[in-house]
Amino acid sequence: MDDATSEEITTIFAAANVGMREAHVSHVLAQLHALEGPTFGYRVDRYEHSLQCATRAVREGASDDMVVAALLHDIGDNLGPTNHAEVAATILEPYLDEEATWVVRHHTVFQIHHWGRQYGIDPDARERYRGHPHFEACAHFCAAWDQASFDETYDTLPLEELTPFVESVLGRQPDQSLDPG
Repeated sequence: MDDATSEEITTIFAAANVGMREAHVSHVLAQLHALEGPTFGYRVDRYEHSLQCATRAVREGASDDMVVAALLHDIGDNLGPTNHAEVAATILEPYLDEEATWVVRHHTVFQIHHWGRQYGIDPDARERYRGHPHFEACAHFCAAWDQASFDETYDTLPLEELTPFVESVLGRQPDQSLDPG
């Protein structure tokens, strides 16, 4: 690239940005579909879990950002099993508002509140964030949507009804301040 002209670099980046942006929603939804299949002992697979989370958010009248956060909070599972929340938050951060991004990024430590005792770890690990402006939003996300969404009998909305939320939110102009390039 050292030998490229300014015009060549401009053409490359313009084409790449347009092409990648046009395919972004389908790529993100492909990561959601990648959660279909194994349940790992849960009552539903992680795809169904994600649909249930988003359905609960929609039915509660949550913002579009929080609906998308609920739907896509686990898309990092297959790419980063030990830091899936960080992976998902990094992918979504340029499009989500600050609160929804924070919830996605921190949902794992807040989720421990609902199962830590059974696994022998501190269920109050989230307390280190007490006082943060988004603490209650994340606690609610986990209590009302995330931990409750493993119900094989829940009347879940199909992805086709949730996709417009994703298209709207990911169709926004991304926050360019997050791109170090």
